[in-house]
Amino acid sequence: MKKQNSRRSFLQNTALAAAGFIIVPRHVLGRGFKSPSDKLNIAFIGCGGRGANHVDELAGENIVAFCDVDEVRAASTFKKFPDVPRFKDYRKMFDGMSGDIDAVVIATPDHTHTLPALAAMQLGIHVYVEKPLTHNIGEARQLLEASRKYNVVTQMGNQGASMDCNAELAEMVQGGAIGDVHTAHVWTNRPVWPQGVPTPKGMKKAPKTLDWDLWLGPAPYRDYDPAYMPFKWRGWWDFGTGALGDMGCHLLDPVYRALRLDAPVSAEASCTTVWVGDFVEANYVDSCPPSSQVKLEFNARKSNHLEDVTSSAMPACTLWWYDGGLKPPRPNELGATAPFGSWDGGILLEGTKGKILANNYGDDAVVLSGSGDLRKNGRTTLPRYKGSHQEIWAEACKGNGKASSPFEYAVPLTETLLMGNLAVRCYDYKVLKPGAKETGWAPWDYPGRVRLDWDSKEMRVTNFEAANQFISREARSF
Repeated sequence: MKKQNSRRSFLQNTALAAAGFIIVPRHVLGRGFKSPSDKLNIAFIGCGGRGANHVDELAGENIVAFCDVDEVRAASTFKKFPDVPRFKDYRKMFDGMSGDIDAVVIATPDHTHTLPALAAMQLGIHVYVEKPLTHNIGEARQLLEASRKYNVVTQMGNQGASMDCNAELAEMVQGGAIGDVHTAHVWTNRPVWPQGVPTPKGMKKAPKTLDWDLWLGPAPYRDYDPAYMPFKWRGWWDFGTGALGDMGCHLLDPVYRALRLDAPVSAEASCTTVWVGDFVEANYVDSCPPSSQVKLEFNARKSNHLEDVTSSAMPACTLWWYDGGLKPPRPNELGATAPFGSWDGGILLEGTKGKILANNYGDDAVVLSGSGDLRKNGRTTLPRYKGSHQEIWAEACKGNGKASSPFEYAVPLTETLLMGNLAVRCYDYKVLKPGAKETGWAPWDYPGRVRLDWDSKEMRVTNFEAANQFISREARSF
């Protein structure tokens, strides 16, 4: 526990140092929360792309501030709301307006989620953070600890958590439609952006409309290149979390909820090798692989973090993830030509009494074999929500109901997919043999598909030390 506390303290101190300002608790500002009947004062960090959708969904609240480092990306939002104050640096926004902000939506690239979320929570401001919640596991633990300490309403942007189909799939599984589930397969067509590509070379000048230093934020410094913008950052380890980070929070969520999973006990992966010549591998250490297959193992369990809908235990199970066009074997029950998932992903659950096939949010679930569709029996054990994922969070901020994907739930889910990414990053990790010099082929050991044993309590891989460097990272000052 001493090591764990030291690690957490280090991470928190690093984050605060990078934030560059002193946090003042909200009650010191002399401003309390609004009554449930009032509108929220909402600020948005990241206003283009996905952020623009959040603005539209919450336009019925009071929009009090916009923050974006890219004027071009945010231009359409700025044009819609010309009178809303604009900032490039979220720290300046909080410094000048924290007393006027009840809640904030953060829809920036993965690597810049944590610091503004921490700053907001420390000010007593409710937070909505896009998926995946964080860039690494250490950051996810920070957000969970802060959400508990500051008692704010939190939500991760995996909108499937608010859909009825997600709850219905869980009720089918937990009601015994296919017996005890021992294997789950989840797949996606992502990446739909470049991956497995070399790092850009040469110095290019960032456009005047983009503050490149602020865009980099806590990530290690590198020169600007259009290869990273505006959506392609997902394929670079310094900024994004690859296909698993992009779609895992959507596709794994129905399985995670249905099987009441917690953190995995192990992870392993195999990934595409890119060849640029005869026996010459491409060097793309900065970029995620074009495709991967991940295996996650879970112990037996009784309940997850939000509800205990049944007293019966669930057995140990294996979860398989596939991306880049890979899929699991077609189940015989489906036949030779029937659709196998949706265009962008699918879910297949295998139990002791049958199988369930569903699309990417757990929708259109069908029992391929087993006891039939238990939803027809009227068994309702999990919450149903009204409104969009963003509106559900906004109402919870006002004291009307609960968020559908609060950090208590979202952090363990995020940890699961980031554990998969640890295995992906370690697949091609090479280790210098004892006593060898860094020259040629022979001195290197390539462990390849290693199984990473995960101690969630200590936040550490116990059997492959090289993996632990990716659990967290020191934030760059900016």
